[in-house]
Parts: sequence; structure tokens; C-alpha cells
Amino acid sequence: MSQELERLKTRQRAAESLYAIFRQPEHVLVIHYSCESYYDRPDGRTPRITSIAVRNLPSGQTQSFSIHKVAEQRHIALPDIVQYFDELEKTMLDEFFEFAKSHQNFTWMHWNMRDINYGFQAIEHRYTVLGGIPFKIDEAKKFDLSRQLIAIYGIGYVGHPRLESLLLKNKISARDFLSGADEAAAFDSKEFVKLHQSTLRKVDVLANIAERASSNSLIQNAGWRERYGIHPSVIIELIKEHWIYSGIGIALLLVSILGLF
Repeated sequence: MSQELERLKTRQRAAESLYAIFRQPEHVLVIHYSCESYYDRPDGRTPRITSIAVRNLPSGQTQSFSIHKVAEQRHIALPDIVQYFDELEKTMLDEFFEFAKSHQNFTWMHWNMRDINYGFQAIEHRYTVLGGIPFKIDEAKKFDLSRQLIAIYGIGYVGHPRLESLLLKNKISARDFLSGADEAAAFDSKEFVKLHQSTLRKVDVLANIAERASSNSLIQNAGWRERYGIHPSVIIELIKEHWIYSGIGIALLLVSILGLF
């Protein structure tokens, strides 16, 4: 199988996975979280988690978990949070894992939450460090939107950092949105509410991007050539699988390909 045809197959699998998400969107949750910077950690300690947001994909209803909300419930002033950080973080994660357990049959859409630095593993590890027993979300229930977009459009579909670039290109509001560096700075400044607002904004942004990608309306840089390749085997495969490309469709397809040179 040619490299171009393999690229087509990869794209088709990723596109089908995304479309499948929107066939039953009510069973999809969008998750993002904020934490202490995971860079420049000479003591090797994993970063503390400050907030987690989980949004129902179609309804927009969002469940949030944050240390400052727990602190408010316990009448702890924001400047005093650092004195009770372990206790507050543990309680926040108690609540999150109870929620995760009760939604274990849902699909969890995320952005690059893949490893111990930043991801589900990192959340589980922090909870274990604090004395909790985490509920592990099934790997088959995790949907990495970042990786799927690369599979659909190609690695160069948008500039780095990709999430911020997609916001600009698609004119999506960046209100309350903090970059990774800005989130780390907010943590150092003990601006926990600001971190929480950024986390809430990011699950909305991810849902917006996913919806545009599923409807083929996401603005990005990848052209037809980058997405599909130009080898004849790719054209043949498209013709076989999409009858609309027959007749006039084939001619238009060839014109579009020739226009790429």
C-alpha cells in the first residue's frame, strides 16, 4: 500500500471517529484542567492540580472542581489556600473521581492529556500521592481531539501552539483563556480563580473546535494535497468509495489536483 493511500486510510479512520462522537454527543464529556507548571521541577514532585472542568458536549452544562471552591466551602480565605493545599486538592479530587466513576460509560474528549506530565495519569498520580484511590477511566473511552485533528488534516494543518492558533484562525473568543505559560504564572501568583476561569473557557473552546471539525467548517492551513496526497492510487480509492466523484466529479477533482502544482 502506498504512503499516500495509507495517509488516506488514516484520515478516514480519524474522521469516522470524530463523526461517531457527534452521533451520540449527549454521551460525550469535554475535559480540561489547570495545574502548577510541570517544567523546572528540581525536586521531582508532580505538579499540583488547581481546577478541573468537565463539559457536556451538546448541552454545554459544565461541572467544575477547584481548590478555591473547596476553600470557600470551608471558609478558608484565598490568601490562605497554600497552607491547606494538600487537604483542598485531595477534597477536590475526591469529588472529581466520584464524578468520573458515575460517568464511566461516557466518552472523554481532551486535548493532549496523554501522560504523567499532563494527563489522566497525572491526575491519578496526584490523587494517589494525597492518599486517594483513583477511578481509572477506560482508555477506549478517551478521545484526544488534538491527535485526531492531526490525523484528519495533517501535521502542518495549523501553527504552534495549535490550540491558540486555531482560536485566532477561526475567530473564536479567547476571553479568560490562558496559555500554558500564563497558567503557570497565575499559579505562582496564587490567582486560582483566574486559573479556574481559563479551564472553564478551554472546555468551551474544545467543544467549539470539535463541532467545526465534524461539520467540515474548521478553518485551517492544510490543502487537499496535504490531507490526501496526489498519488493515482488515492484518486482511485476516492472514486471507489465516493460515487459522487464519478463523471463531472472526477473532472473537477483532477482540476483541483492539477491546480496544486
